[in-house]
Amino acid sequence: MQTQTKTKILILGGTTEGYALADALTTRADLRVINSLAGRTDHPRLPAGETRIGGFGGAAGLADYLREQGIRAVIDATHPFAAGMGWNAAEGCRVAAVPLLRLERPAWSAVPGDRWESVADWAGAVATLIGGGSRRVLLAVGRQELAPFAGLDAIWFLIRAVTPPDPLPPFPAGELLLARGPFDLGGERALLDDQAIDTIVCKNSGGEATAAKLTAARERGIRVIIRERPARPALPTATTVAEAIAWLSPASVPLP
Repeated sequence: MQTQTKTKILILGGTTEGYALADALTTRADLRVINSLAGRTDHPRLPAGETRIGGFGGAAGLADYLREQGIRAVIDATHPFAAGMGWNAAEGCRVAAVPLLRLERPAWSAVPGDRWESVADWAGAVATLIGGGSRRVLLAVGRQELAPFAGLDAIWFLIRAVTPPDPLPPFPAGELLLARGPFDLGGERALLDDQAIDTIVCKNSGGEATAAKLTAARERGIRVIIRERPARPALPTATTVAEAIAWLSPASVPLP
């Protein structure tokens, strides 16, 4: 009996959507699912299927990997702010002639009652903080992007991160809170109240896992300084796992 060759699919993951996609695709007997994680989180949860951790060495390194491994399709399910990986994925797949899909959750949108101030970068967020008279700030920007805020000695920061920053920039006043989402609305309400937060600084990551803080802020009239997403390459895009699975069809990906 001839053994069927499985089609290799590479998921650039690390997000909720990436894990869900891996769960779904590993149930298919015709696919071999390989996940790539950036390795920025200590002891990451491993997705279903095979996993590699670490970078590829830029677009050229990714192209080489795709050729060497015989990858037939790539789905970029990295975080909306992992822009560098997004551009490398587009170029690497172009060079290797491998179909590429971007799986990205929709961005959050302001609704009536929100006090959002959008910024393009952290320098803009710092300027907005200084100009707005903030005094007690929930800083939810990830452990690797804290440095621009460390010099604001007139502001107390509640720094929320999944794992400890190494090193933690020298904030004159603040507290580190280690916590992993999803965060529920009751907990976010209590946090903002207990810590007397007057401003939230965050990224427009989208999704449900960390959206509750925005609802709690709206209820309290708390201002939110939100960094908008960086530019991404123009690619075929899915907003749900179901759409990504549908893309893996002969019309999009010539599977053997």
